[in-house]
Amino acid sequence: MTIQFYCPNCKALIAFNSKHIGKRARCLTCGQIFIIPSKDYDAAKKIERPTVIEKGEPVPGFYRAIFLDSWKIFFDPENITSLVFVAAVICFKFFLARVVCCYYISYVVIWGWLLGFYLNIIYETAFELDQLPKIYLGTSITFLWYIVKPFFVFFFTMAVMLLPFAIALAYFQNTGFNCRDIWQLEFGPLLVLQVLFILGLFFFPMAILTITVAKELAFLRPGYLFAPIIKALGPYLVTVFWLIAAGMLEMWVRQYGHVTFAANAGRLALNLATQVLAIIAMRSIGLFYRHYRCYLLW
Repeated sequence: MTIQFYCPNCKALIAFNSKHIGKRARCLTCGQIFIIPSKDYDAAKKIERPTVIEKGEPVPGFYRAIFLDSWKIFFDPENITSLVFVAAVICFKFFLARVVCCYYISYVVIWGWLLGFYLNIIYETAFELDQLPKIYLGTSITFLWYIVKPFFVFFFTMAVMLLPFAIALAYFQNTGFNCRDIWQLEFGPLLVLQVLFILGLFFFPMAILTITVAKELAFLRPGYLFAPIIKALGPYLVTVFWLIAAGMLEMWVRQYGHVTFAANAGRLALNLATQVLAIIAMRSIGLFYRHYRCYLLW
């Protein structure tokens, strides 16, 4: 049985299976969090996002939530549809993306959808939705928006974090410095570039959390990024670790090739494992907000 009702914020028509009555959910149109009502067209209870962070203590249980509870989502029956869809997308990328005529378009569509899925995980985890986001492909126009918007959010955030690196790189190149291998061991301009690049990646989780949850570009200022990291450095390092692990594995894995069956099976398994790490990494970003938002300045 399906329950239909209107979003308490933007009035978009929403439908959920009746088994979700009383649970938290999110409107895909405006991002509003609400409680699913028990009857058709009943008013959904609006969950207000805190505009002022109350001074207090962090919520305990961050490490348990990441290292123990995060694995439960892969065995939750309510997440089967989302997990199967993610696996199907990865299998398509692995087997077919290279042979279809629109190779680059296929990769853009796949990664656009995956990045959108990651953003939804961050947002819903931050607001105590402990299931994986539901799968919505939308119509022709909204489908394109679901692909383009995540690309813009991720790459804009990364560009902002790496802006000091880009400025320094342009400056050194104007002085005649030739940067052929940025990761070779050398003091001077090369070391400065390495530090700025690493710092950009280090602050990326906090930046993507700010963009996803606060939705304010003005909050991407150094003071707003530094404060929670300094006060909760250990948990933040755990978050960075998961994101780096997922990123490094994604760069290392290979797609289907002219190798043995066992080798291709291993490659596919690593591609799927990358998504497991990515889901935990995005969940850890949302959990950082949930447990340490008392340290955030927004």
